[in-house]
Amino acid sequence: MDETPTPEQLAQDLVDLLDVEEIDTDLYRGKLGTDGVGRVFGGQVIGQALQAAQRSTEAPKIAHSLHAYFMRPGAEDHPIIYRVVRDFDGKSFATRRVIATQHGQPILSMTCSLHRPEGGLAHQDTMPEVTPPEELESDRDLRLAMIDRIPERFRANFLRPRMVDIRPVSPRSWLDPVKQAPAQNSWFRVVAPIGDDAAMHRAILAYASDMSLLGTATLAHGVNWMTHKLQTASLDHTVWLHEDFRADEWLLYVCDSPWAGHARGFNRGKIFARDGRLVASCAQEGLIRLRE
Repeated sequence: MDETPTPEQLAQDLVDLLDVEEIDTDLYRGKLGTDGVGRVFGGQVIGQALQAAQRSTEAPKIAHSLHAYFMRPGAEDHPIIYRVVRDFDGKSFATRRVIATQHGQPILSMTCSLHRPEGGLAHQDTMPEVTPPEELESDRDLRLAMIDRIPERFRANFLRPRMVDIRPVSPRSWLDPVKQAPAQNSWFRVVAPIGDDAAMHRAILAYASDMSLLGTATLAHGVNWMTHKLQTASLDHTVWLHEDFRADEWLLYVCDSPWAGHARGFNRGKIFARDGRLVASCAQEGLIRLRE
């Protein structure tokens, strides 16, 4: 029997996954995922693409926004190649385009803007008051508690160790979903410390930002992919990075969905540090297609 990896091993696996390899000027290769679910997790492609953009840009400019479109699903059994196009290099800003390809076909197109840090006018939304993460169960523990009721085909995915610890403030019901307000809050962090590379922390936030958004739109309809014939996929994904943070310290992800229609759902997210700073904002439109 395989030994369960330690939190430190899982955290290092995530760092290794997002540590893209430079194979030529402005050409990078992403490592293979290890989840074993067939299709590449969209957050992995976003995080690796962001790393490629960051690697192509000299300090002190740092990434402050990315806008990505998913075109095709990626396969876990083949590396992803990231080609960077340097559209603009100014005194304050730099702009990069990143095309992710597999088998010669694009699977994601992303633009990224990087900014030299400077001062300016400042305000932010207030962080909501929620139950602290120490008083909440992890998403994985919540899933394990119901594993006997989970269909066999889903169990391997439910049981796999997680590189990011997610603790929902109000856990959703996977087996008995009910219609509720399309909003959810959850804490998340890498399962162990990962060092001080700020670019890696930004890439991990981009990776984790794809974990809660899409399902928010389905809450209003009492459906999910385990109880209904629901086809879901991320269509686009945007992240704005506002302040410094650490992805191995608790972050609160506040998500809501103001609209759904035409087999698509629109979702928004705000990410707060434990001290109340708004460190990032996200938006995503996803496919939520009910099949007969």
